[in-house]
Amino acid sequence: MAIPLENCEIPSTFISEKSEVLWAAQDDAETTNPVVESSEFAYRAIDLVQINAEGVKHAAKHIRRKLLVESYSPRTWRTHPLHICPSEPHNVEDPLNKSVLDWIFLISSLNFSFWSEKEGRPDRYGVEWRAGWDLGEKKVFTGYWSLVASLNRALEEDIPITDPQFYSSETLCPDSLIEYVFRRADQSTESIPLLGERIAVMREVGFILCNGYGGSFKGFVDDFQRKHDGQGTSLDLVKMVTQIFPAFRDEVYYEGTKVCLWKRAQILVAETWAAFYPDSPDAPHPLFPGPKGPEISRLTMFADYRVPQILHHLCILTYPASILRKLHAYTPLLPGSPEELSLRAASIIAVERVREEILRLIKEEEGGDCDAASKAGVVSSVLIDFYLWDLAKKVESGEERIEGIETAEMVPIHRTRSIWY
Repeated sequence: MAIPLENCEIPSTFISEKSEVLWAAQDDAETTNPVVESSEFAYRAIDLVQINAEGVKHAAKHIRRKLLVESYSPRTWRTHPLHICPSEPHNVEDPLNKSVLDWIFLISSLNFSFWSEKEGRPDRYGVEWRAGWDLGEKKVFTGYWSLVASLNRALEEDIPITDPQFYSSETLCPDSLIEYVFRRADQSTESIPLLGERIAVMREVGFILCNGYGGSFKGFVDDFQRKHDGQGTSLDLVKMVTQIFPAFRDEVYYEGTKVCLWKRAQILVAETWAAFYPDSPDAPHPLFPGPKGPEISRLTMFADYRVPQILHHLCILTYPASILRKLHAYTPLLPGSPEELSLRAASIIAVERVREEILRLIKEEEGGDCDAASKAGVVSSVLIDFYLWDLAKKVESGEERIEGIETAEMVPIHRTRSIWY
């Protein structure tokens, strides 16, 4: 039986202190990502969703071409019209760095539960804003992009919604103002899901930043670099995020074993890595300047409901009939249930195997340097996830078809209401 940890009481030391004891323990921790190890356990122990080895091989060739030939790279992050990007070349004194980091942090804090009962209908929850920072025409954004559009719209209206000192304060930023920030488009008949939970997350993470890190995520990153003498990696930062912020601690117990999934903590670090990725892969990353660099290949994919859908479509994952029936019937899956945990854990391990297969192809078929490709982040589970998430949206909308490899029917996403994804 899987038991969600979201309601567990969190010791006050995580909020009021930074706990040097915690960091002494981390110094001795293994450098492997516990998400991989615990997901492998859950995948085998539950034994519902299966990974298709042939599907992995065929899809790896397709994804390799997208990543390496068609240049789907960390720099692709900067091309999204709704993103706020740091200036280049990087200037450590530029105040825009703080704004970008606070913007990414709040989005990652609230990056959960965007599926709608009205999926595919014009009256589902949506947010109307400009099509991009540099574009004048307006459009209605749904899903994840409705969150980004909401915050961008608020900033344009001179509401400092991404400032932790603002959104942590019920006086400066009352609940009614947050509700206004997330107001729906005229055509929508539903509001943003889990509004109360989003407000609670904003208050909690804002309080922690204001009471321990100078009121900004930049202060948190600076403290991370200080604790690691500038040599910390992306996984080190993920671990610090999950230790300090209860709202990022995406974990469950299955048969007495803790399973770490850490979707939003890893995507927070991955988005930060991509936003500040230098224009040359040979240049040091400004937020991970140590000799190891970011080591982004140590992070996994971000276990949500969209990537499992495309993994099944690509025949990488095979669903049992019991799960397929629930998906087609739109039956909700409870957070931490065996079905839900199996979908998430299998997705994590499947993307790891796709990454390993791509690296094998680079080495054996091309004679390439797979270590260099992995270190640069060009072949990483993070970048594979970025690509697959975009692909799922395009395939579902009919904007793109996958040619040249066998695919399965595009089944509905699994429906789980949770703050974790």
